[in-house]
Amino acid sequence: MSTGLIIALIVIAAVVVIIAAVMTLRARRGPRRGPSLKRRFGPEYERVLARHDGDTKAAERELTERLQRHGDLRERPLEPAQREQYEARWTAAQERFVDSPREAVAEADRLIAELAGARGFPDGGQYEEQLAALSVHHAHHVDGYRRVHRAAHLRAEDARDGGQGTEDMREAMVAARALFEELVRPGRHDGGRHEEDRHEGHGRAGLNGGRKDPGRGGHMPWAMNRRQAKES
Repeated sequence: MSTGLIIALIVIAAVVVIIAAVMTLRARRGPRRGPSLKRRFGPEYERVLARHDGDTKAAERELTERLQRHGDLRERPLEPAQREQYEARWTAAQERFVDSPREAVAEADRLIAELAGARGFPDGGQYEEQLAALSVHHAHHVDGYRRVHRAAHLRAEDARDGGQGTEDMREAMVAARALFEELVRPGRHDGGRHEEDRHEGHGRAGLNGGRKDPGRGGHMPWAMNRRQAKES
């Protein structure tokens, strides 16, 4: 066998190996990208997909960019005194809702922005960037923040024209509470297992003013029934 033929066979073999490696890499990355993003972002994936009119590539490109910008963010722990202050402010906002729903919603919006900043997310003055970072790490509850922020910044006359009443604001605040609880709760690396047990053992009194959560058979001080909300 001539030297030229041997070299040709080696080149062909090398090309085949390279093509096989590229196809294997694409097979690993391509099919898994969508399902992986869906699992990570949950309802946020569907919301972004709808905003892009069902364009999967555009939606996944946006979510991938969010991961690249904020995926390495590490949440800072809260001091116990900070946690108690945030909980007390949230309880006060809930209680204020009965008499001043719009002011209570505005306070909830400010409070989540401050709390997220304290945990290491972008400053609340950069709302869109803060929201994007939160969507990476708290995807299943970030829409509550979006809803309460929208309600807080809707002018009174626009709210009336758009049909937003007390019940809509109440639902926005309930949705936002889930994110608040995730942010204020001690993390696994906060040295906070004892703190978390303490809050659970006391019925999360800091969040509910000593009253039971309505999802656990009790009533929150500001949680109105639908008839009262419609009358407001």
